[in-house]
Amino acid sequence: MPAFFLPFQRSFSALRRTRSAASACLAALLLVAGQAQAFSLDDVAAMARQRSQTPWREASHAVPAELAKMEYDDYRDIRFNADSTLWRADKLPYEANFFHVGRHGDSVRIHEITTEGVKPLPYDPATFNFGKNKLSPQTWGDLGHGGVRFFSNLNSPTYKDELVVFTGATYFRALGAGQRYGVSARGLAVDTSGGGKEEFPRFTDFWLEKPAGDAKQLTVYALMDSERMTGAYRFEITPGEQTSTQVQARIFMRPAATSGNSAPVATLGIAPLTSMFFSGENQPRPGDFRPEVHDSDGLMMATGEGEWLWRPLQNPSAPVTTSFSMKSLKGFGLMQRDRSFASYEDTEARYELRPSAWITPVGDWGPGRVEMLQFTTPDETHDNVAAYWVPEKMPAPGQSLDIAWQVNWQGKNQQLPPNGWVTQSRRGIGYSKAGTDLTGQVQFVIDFAGPALDALPEDAKVEAISSADGNGRVLESIAYKNPATGAWRMTLRVQRLNPAQPVELRAFLKHDNHTVSETWTNLITP
Repeated sequence: MPAFFLPFQRSFSALRRTRSAASACLAALLLVAGQAQAFSLDDVAAMARQRSQTPWREASHAVPAELAKMEYDDYRDIRFNADSTLWRADKLPYEANFFHVGRHGDSVRIHEITTEGVKPLPYDPATFNFGKNKLSPQTWGDLGHGGVRFFSNLNSPTYKDELVVFTGATYFRALGAGQRYGVSARGLAVDTSGGGKEEFPRFTDFWLEKPAGDAKQLTVYALMDSERMTGAYRFEITPGEQTSTQVQARIFMRPAATSGNSAPVATLGIAPLTSMFFSGENQPRPGDFRPEVHDSDGLMMATGEGEWLWRPLQNPSAPVTTSFSMKSLKGFGLMQRDRSFASYEDTEARYELRPSAWITPVGDWGPGRVEMLQFTTPDETHDNVAAYWVPEKMPAPGQSLDIAWQVNWQGKNQQLPPNGWVTQSRRGIGYSKAGTDLTGQVQFVIDFAGPALDALPEDAKVEAISSADGNGRVLESIAYKNPATGAWRMTLRVQRLNPAQPVELRAFLKHDNHTVSETWTNLITP
């Protein structure tokens, strides 16, 4: 399928969208010539604060009848005209174009920041090619836009590739050099787990800062609205081998009097990531010629205490939520560690080129937990994994939260623990004698690599340190050198006591009382 509408076709769940009727009025406050140079996150925060003091209203999804009746393939035939691309005529290092509003009517207002001031960029049907569709867009009025995407010389000095996309709720994606779209980020996740129905904040307005001729970064501002909160965001995108997205957010919790939902927020997910895991080395799919199908293969975490953890992803038969509490966070991410084409054998999807997304907090986020939700997906077109940070202390209604982080979109050269890491994690029993009772037994074979392991002598005594929770008993845990690769391998065999309950596992490698690998963690689901 073409890249025009691919970035967010996989749905994490049914999105509830919101749109404030006050958006245009708030934006109008900034239409003053000369104000552009002073435009900052504070300006958007003033709007978000004001909006948080007004009653939340359900977004209107009304669109022209002929647009509402369109099928998905018809919508895909609507394309932005290349000659209308923003900033192309000025030959700037970045360009932008817009998505058309879809049949669901979700739209955003887009503004441009220049040295002359802040001005709106209203919907203009002349900037779109409607393909084979027979429509009358000149009668629609200002619909707004369905989203925005940006281009830069990411892979070639003579051609501008897609760099970052904002469309739908608070979703955004970016690419590093040579990458294909995969994992997504979000501005905020609300009650993804632990509460009632998930709440989907959405960006209602964007401000695009016109870049200078020698600009190394692209700056975008966004205004967020939702039932129980509003927010102001600043994104600074720096393209490269690892494209970096610096995010500053100021979130305002609505007072009870203006909230559209009286229930307290159960889970406030900071720096959320969303991805897809369909099958992998730990969960092969019978009948599929492709060994693995996923955008991410694991959740990696680094605690402030110096521990690194790796949780292989799964496609579970029922929703599974796990959390990792810590006093402070150094970073976390949904990673695509396996970069070998032979692991996927998919010439179209090219899963080995999907980015890893590594989150680094800016400043001390204090205590909290990394939480991950996984649920079943019937195919590879739906995201089924979400991971985010939940602060131990959340702002109360009427309070605000200032927080910042960096997202690095990484390829082959990506964040790894300093000593050793898991390279593959396989589940299954090998040869066993006929008649052997393996009821309730689960075996894992885990390979490790890294500088701390590479430095060990051939005869080093490496220990496999493993543990299970109260529903599991470790039957075997051994570490040995793989003669075929020279790397270290662990075999872990566990007896599950109650098959109706999960088993939580932890394992790592040790040498001379020194930890020489990250901690592999896994969950045996019921």
